[in-house]
Amino acid sequence: MGFDPDYALFAAVADAGSLSAAARALRISPAMVSKRLQRLEARLGVTLVHRTTRRLALTEAGERFCVDLGAILIALHAAEARLTGARGRPAGPLRVSAPTSFGRLHIAPHLGSFLVAHPAVDLTFDLGDGFVDLLGERIDCAIRIASDVPANVVAHRLATSRRILCAAPAYLAARGTPATIDDLARHRLLAAAGQMPWRLVAGGQRIEITQDSHVRTNSSEMVRELAIGGVGIALRSLWDVGDALRSGRLVRVLPEWEGSQDVGVYAVHLRSQAIPPAIEAFVAFLRTVIDEAGWAV
Repeated sequence: MGFDPDYALFAAVADAGSLSAAARALRISPAMVSKRLQRLEARLGVTLVHRTTRRLALTEAGERFCVDLGAILIALHAAEARLTGARGRPAGPLRVSAPTSFGRLHIAPHLGSFLVAHPAVDLTFDLGDGFVDLLGERIDCAIRIASDVPANVVAHRLATSRRILCAAPAYLAARGTPATIDDLARHRLLAAAGQMPWRLVAGGQRIEITQDSHVRTNSSEMVRELAIGGVGIALRSLWDVGDALRSGRLVRVLPEWEGSQDVGVYAVHLRSQAIPPAIEAFVAFLRTVIDEAGWAV
């Protein structure tokens, strides 16, 4: 019997935290996600998810089932590794996912050393800015930049993603430099899909900026390049724009304000009693190459 696709759908719902986010990840309609989830619950005879108007939460049975599904997938991957000859050493297939900019800038330059150290690992590395369903897409390890991670995965915090407001000198020369946070309302702001609202902090103050992006895009890299090109003001992570700040292509705006500090860079994988050596080795590798101290300006 094959792996039931409704199991993968449930895992995507649990990981995403909402039916709509899971639908986007699976490229089907929210109505179809809801129908298939109801079908799975009816077949199993249990309620897996508490539904609310905005988000959902797993029931106790749903949490147990999600952990069990993760263990099954890890066991499948371990079986694949054993077939390739892995015996307690990093070997066999390893599929990794990362956000496009972060993966290209901070992981790809170092992958050669990982592969030299672990020649028996068969690495697949996917880049993308969308949500990645670990179970449904058979991802062994994913890099996520988020304020929190779901309970059904193991999360290794690698760094804090410090975010600052920035713009090109040419933009500020043409449209003026904002002196207060309220001045942002009169400026062109840049954000990729899903990155608004901005949650900014300064001392004990907190504020949300809900203005629409001047350019609509699904790419964080596009936002960075638009900012460097003088199109508007962006809220960007230091790991993404540190070089541009040091070279003067971008300058900080309202430096007393930053993105909330709860956003971190995580390596996540499914829960299991026996984590394959290739995953453990890759997480250890990430800890050595991701250096948030080097992002400071």
